[in-house]
Amino acid sequence: MSERLHPPETPETPETPGTPETTVSPTSTSPVRTRLKARRPDGHRKISGPPRDRIGYLFLTPWFIGMALFTVGPILASLYLSFTEYTLLKPPEWLGLDNYREMLADPRLHKSLLVTFVYVFVSVPIQLVLALALALLLNRGVRGLSFYRSVYYLPSLLAGSVSIAILWRQIFGKDGLVNQVLALFGTEGVSWVSHPDFALGTLVLLNAWTFGAPMVIFLAGLRQIPTSYYEAAQVDGAGTVTRFFHITLPMLTPIIFFNLVLQLIGAFQSFTQAFVVSGGRGGPSDSTLLYTLYLYERGFGSFDMGYASAMAWFLLAIIAVLTGINFLFARRWVFYGG
Repeated sequence: MSERLHPPETPETPETPGTPETTVSPTSTSPVRTRLKARRPDGHRKISGPPRDRIGYLFLTPWFIGMALFTVGPILASLYLSFTEYTLLKPPEWLGLDNYREMLADPRLHKSLLVTFVYVFVSVPIQLVLALALALLLNRGVRGLSFYRSVYYLPSLLAGSVSIAILWRQIFGKDGLVNQVLALFGTEGVSWVSHPDFALGTLVLLNAWTFGAPMVIFLAGLRQIPTSYYEAAQVDGAGTVTRFFHITLPMLTPIIFFNLVLQLIGAFQSFTQAFVVSGGRGGPSDSTLLYTLYLYERGFGSFDMGYASAMAWFLLAIIAVLTGINFLFARRWVFYGG
């Protein structure tokens, strides 16, 4: 009877070094949970955390140093300089908000903002429409798709170079290719890059010509739309235009939004084309004076680095506000399937 009430105790086995020790939590109400305490043969507990993490951070150290020296450091320095008068020839002198107040009364800055907004809000829609049209054409199963995709992508790689800007200046010059074509029809052209009414238009066309990058992204998005949607719509009698506006566009809205944000930011930062085409002055009559070009002129032409830094932070604020507006209204027209 006593054996039933008190079962025989099992003999304890001595703990040997190197074997995991199993402990049971007395307060656990769930199934038995165990915890393994790994020990070395000498009885000491092993150090937790794989050493590979420390090795990874060691390899990332050069990147962290470069990030601090060449990105974070200059950003903070420009923020400080925007509140100072700094001409590179003497130490910065604290001015407070004087640079920002001067921007409010600077007529050339206002002119550069107007030119930049016209350039951005005209060239970016044209660029995206051309990119989408070419993507739709290439999505029809054209032979040599890889070749055409590479050819149309080249402008995006070359348009920011000085050589293409010089070529563009020659094409739209007085004796350029455009006027030679017009002469075949008995029309005498003007020097498009030297005329105040047309100079900005040449820059708009140059930026719209760089549709290669958004085109490739549009083409990738078109390949992700299930063909069953088009087949079902075709069975219901939907035509090409109806399928485009009710299937293709709604399914591409995330891609359109992505390209829109990227191209807006890139257009606000355009500099090389305006610098080369206008000869670095934004002419004629400041008709091609983009904001970045005026910033460069104040910083490296007049050596007014404090004012140029304030202009840079104002441009950052403009881009941030427009990007935030895009994200705010994106929920109304961007469709994320699933």
